[in-house]
Order: sequence, then C-alpha cells, then structure tokens
Amino acid sequence: MPSTLPDGDPVPASGELPASALRGLGARPFAFYVHVPFCVTRCGYCDFNTYTAAELGPGASHRDYADTAIEEVRLARRVLGDAELPVETVFFGGGTPTLLPPGDLVRILAAIDAEFGLRPGAEVTTEANPESVDPASLDLLRAGGFTRISFGMQSARPHVLEVLDRKHTPGRPAQAVREARAAGFEHVNLDLIYGTPGESDDDWRASLSAAVEAGPDHVSAYSLIVEDGTRLAARIRRGELPMPDDDVAADRYQIADAVLGEAGFRWYEVSNWATSDDARCRHNLLYWTGGDWWAVGPGAHSHVGGTRWWNVKHPAAYAQRLAAEESPAHAREVLTPDDQAAERLMLELRLDSGYPLADVAPAARTAVAAALADGRLETQAFKEGRMVLTLKGRLLADALVRDLLV
Repeated sequence: MPSTLPDGDPVPASGELPASALRGLGARPFAFYVHVPFCVTRCGYCDFNTYTAAELGPGASHRDYADTAIEEVRLARRVLGDAELPVETVFFGGGTPTLLPPGDLVRILAAIDAEFGLRPGAEVTTEANPESVDPASLDLLRAGGFTRISFGMQSARPHVLEVLDRKHTPGRPAQAVREARAAGFEHVNLDLIYGTPGESDDDWRASLSAAVEAGPDHVSAYSLIVEDGTRLAARIRRGELPMPDDDVAADRYQIADAVLGEAGFRWYEVSNWATSDDARCRHNLLYWTGGDWWAVGPGAHSHVGGTRWWNVKHPAAYAQRLAAEESPAHAREVLTPDDQAAERLMLELRLDSGYPLADVAPAARTAVAAALADGRLETQAFKEGRMVLTLKGRLLADALVRDLLV
C-alpha cells in the first residue's frame, strides 16, 4: 500500500530530536499512544492505517508485533534521554488492539512502565470491537494494568451497521460493557457514529438509548465523514448511497446532546460526553491541552515540545527499520510559534473549559463579539474571561475557529 503520509523534514536514523523539542521535557504531561494496525475486515468508511490478513503481505505479522512495538518503546527511552517522564496515560488504538493476545498488550504496557514508569493512578485504555473480547480476555487485561476500555458500537440498527460494513451480533455491545464491568473496568466508553446514509432520527435515538442502557460512563459520538479512497466514498460516487447531509448531522448532534444530557452525561469536548469528571478520557485531554506523547506503531504520529513526527506506514517497513536499530519515523515538522498558537486555539475552544479571552489576537476581537452576540459563546463564561461554546457554538465550532485565526 503506497504511503499517503506527508513528506515533512527528514529524521535522523537515530531518531534524535531537535534541542527545542527537549527543552521543558518533563514539565509537560507525557503519554504513550500504541497503534495496533490489524483488523479482521475493513469497514467501508474507514481510512485509518489498518490491515486485514489479506492486505498485510510478507514481513509483518500479528505474532511478532508486540516485540517490534517494544523495540520502539526502548528507542523512545534512548531518544528522550534520562529525563524523568512518568507516563500519565497510555492509549492502545487501531485497528483493533484486542486482536492481539491480551498477554501481548500487557507486555507492551509493561515495557512502557519499565522504561519510563507509569505514574500512580495512570489511565490505560484499549479500544476494542465488542466481538474481539470475552470475559477471560477482559480479566487478563484488567489484571495486567488496563483501567479503561472503549468499544466501537457505532449503531444499534442492523441496516445502519450494514452500510458501515460493521459486523455486530445484536446486543453484543451491551453484553461487552457488562463483561468489562465484571472484570473490574471502572471506566467504559462506547463510540457512536451519526449521519450514516439510510439512518433516520428514530434510528439514531434507538442507538443512543441502547448505548445509555448498556451502562458506560462515557460516550463519544462522531458525525460520519466520507473519506476519499474508502468503499463508502466509492458507493456514494456511483450513486448507490446519498452523501451525508450537514443539516441532518446537526439535528442528530442536538438529539445526542439532549438524550445524553437527560441520562446524566455532560459534554466536555464537542464530540465527547461523560457522567463525571473522573470518567473523562484523560489521554485525549492531554492531547487537547498541549501535552507530549510518543506514538508507537506504523503510521503513528508523535508530538514532543513542538516537534511532530510520523512513522512509516506499512507494518513491514516499520518492523524492518526497528530490526536495523533505526528510527521508524518517516518525516517530521517543527511547529512555529504561530502554528502552536493556532492549534491551541482550535483544540481548547472545543473543551467545556474554553479558551482565555486574554489570549485572543486583537484582530479577532470583532469575530469574538459577533459570536457572543449571536449566541455561539456562553455569556457567563465570557464575563469570567473565557470563550466557552454554547450548543449552537459547538455546531459551528470549525467556522468560529476559522474566523478567529485571522
């Protein structure tokens, strides 16, 4: 599969970072992301860097993946030197991480702990498909240090799942939540997608109700994005399915906020709701608030001290680099102060804590006043010196960010 990664600047074979990236290392929260690029089948809407068995080709395998990932953890320790970097959060994503044996996931986590140390109370999450776990595997993950699990539910309606090419046994997501709770997982998330062609308001309400009744303490709900090169995009291009409608998506978002709010969930990021502060995803909050993270795995993107880099895309190329004791990084970029300021605005404005008014550029004050006047910003938060989005503002968040980045 050809790489679609950006070119960027070259990375030394050693993985050495610029001095600017290492300044202040340890003063910012630090995390690991571990990408597991394997799936049983490819969902029609997915453009993530994942591979089925038929797509994987020679030079990479499920069997060897944990050992390869551990080599990158050790590389991270060499690159980052002796700085004290207790790991706040670890997130295993994919793909489907739970296609690996639980023992492999636990070994990768143990390597991170051995090289860097997990901070007491660290949040450790894995994504999972409901069908890729059972009570025994969940018990092993929990005993091995995992504290949080995120299930890809997407919808409760079979005809919607069919359009997405998702395979679920009816009721299996709710059963998986119960099994995770029984294994001792205090925090459980369900991922949902809205705006799928053929989905009605009633379908979406049914999915929300099923998610709430399953008993998670966190729900993520994302509007369907049609990505170029996916099977879904091809079906839409051929006229087999209609293009998702932005107005419909806005209506579905409002339904989600109402249903989840009535069930005791509160939004804390535009696409995420939790039943308490403790239930919020601390790993994602670290991303959104300017932390550092090392991302392990093919195609994974890291960020340390204003330097961002991304690994080679294919698992075979990734494994070859590490076997040669070389960095698997494909390229990198050093963010300018303006780049970092723009990203901070874009990310913090999506949070319920908002963005400080004092940090808004003078040229953007007119856009701020307009957003307050037309109800996109909360009045009380504004009086307290912060821009916090109202429900209307959340629906128009991307447009407001564009207005503010003058």
